[in-house]
Amino acid sequence: MSYADKVFIDMCRDIIENGCSTEGEKVRPKWEDGSFAYTIKRFGVVNRYDLRKEFPVITLRKTAIKSATDEVLWIWQKKSNRVSELSSHIWDAWADEDGTIGKAYGYQLGVKHEYKEGMMDQVDRVIYDLKNNPFSRRIMTNIYVHQDLHEMRLYPCAYSMTFNVTQEKGEDRLTLNAILNQRSQDVLTANNWNVAQYAVLVHMLAQVCDMNVGELVHVIADAHIYDRHIELVKELIERPVYDAPKFWLNPEIKDFYKFTKDDVRLDDYKYGEQITIPVAV
Repeated sequence: MSYADKVFIDMCRDIIENGCSTEGEKVRPKWEDGSFAYTIKRFGVVNRYDLRKEFPVITLRKTAIKSATDEVLWIWQKKSNRVSELSSHIWDAWADEDGTIGKAYGYQLGVKHEYKEGMMDQVDRVIYDLKNNPFSRRIMTNIYVHQDLHEMRLYPCAYSMTFNVTQEKGEDRLTLNAILNQRSQDVLTANNWNVAQYAVLVHMLAQVCDMNVGELVHVIADAHIYDRHIELVKELIERPVYDAPKFWLNPEIKDFYKFTKDDVRLDDYKYGEQITIPVAV
C-alpha cells in the first residue's frame, strides 16, 4: 500500500474507535435536509509525509490531482476569491451573490504588506525568503485574519503554512520542509485532497527555489468524521490498496506563476472505485 493509505486507514480507525461524539451539542453544519451534521472527532492529529520517498496520495479511492492542484493554484497563485476562476464547483455552495467567497483564502494571500524590502504579498514574501534568506525561521503564511472573518463566507480550514529549510548531510542542495496547520477537517471528504495539493505546492516551491523536497507535516486540530460518513469510511478502509504512483512535475517551469494544473501528473496510479459523499454545509 502507499504510505498515505496507511496513514489514512490508521487515522480513520483511531477516530472511529477512540473519538468523541458531538451529537446533541451546538454545531454549525447542516445536511441538505436541514438536520444538524454531527461528528466523531479526535483532537490534535499530526501526520508526517516524507516527500522524498513517495507522493502522499491514497489508492483506496481516486484523488483528482489536477483538480486539487487547480484549487491550490487558485488560492496561492491567482490569489482569487472568485469561484468562476476555479475549474471545479467545490466552492459554489459558499459563493455570495457576487460569485466570491468574500475576504477568504486567496484574497488574504494577495493582500500586500510593507516590509523593509518593499511591498509584497504573503506568497511573494515566502518565495523571496526561500531564495534570499532560506534559514529564516519566519517563513510562513497566515490567512486566519480576525478583522476580516465577518466578511468571509467560510472561515479558513487550512489556514497556515510554515516553511523550514534544512541542509541535509552529504547534499549540495537545500531541502524544503513545510507544516500545514488546519483548524478543522472533514476527513473523508478532504483529508487526502489537502495532503496531495499541499504536497504539490511544496514540490513547486522547491523546484522554483532550486531545492529538494523534504517533509510535509500536517497538523489537524479537529479531525472529524461526519455521522453520515461513518459507514462509508468503514467500507473504504477495508478496500484493497496499491503502491503509490509516481509524481511528475514539469521540470521546465522555474517561475511559480507559470505553473498550471497540466504541469502535474500521477503515473501508474491505481485506485478503488469512487463513492458518493454527502457534504455538510
